[in-house]
Amino acid sequence: MQNNIPLTTILNMQNYSYFVYIIQCSDNSFYTGVTNDLDRRIYEHNNSDNTKAYTYSRKPVKLVYSAEFENINDAISWEKQIKGWSKNKKLALIKGDWKSIKELSECTNNTHHTNAKHTLRLRSV
Repeated sequence: MQNNIPLTTILNMQNYSYFVYIIQCSDNSFYTGVTNDLDRRIYEHNNSDNTKAYTYSRKPVKLVYSAEFENINDAISWEKQIKGWSKNKKLALIKGDWKSIKELSECTNNTHHTNAKHTLRLRSV
């Protein structure tokens, strides 16, 4: 009989922890990832022979942030969100500065409804 349970469901039935992490590279850039073994993954970043890997030429790397999740989908969602952030916003996260994260999240586009300068023009009929 074939098992039709999705892989993520099977993984979540086991007692795994998942970690979203940010490492700081030797060039001061950041790399964000997700893993179920944080120590192993940091070791891999520092010791990999994969010349195509982002961190290969940026060793050594050091762990600067991690968050633990019980659900892999939650971890992946958080990782994707962080990957879309600016360096300054990631720095605020690393520092735990939620006030700055909120400020850096606000739209500064001139066409955004909170920033646009609206002029009321009255026409005579």
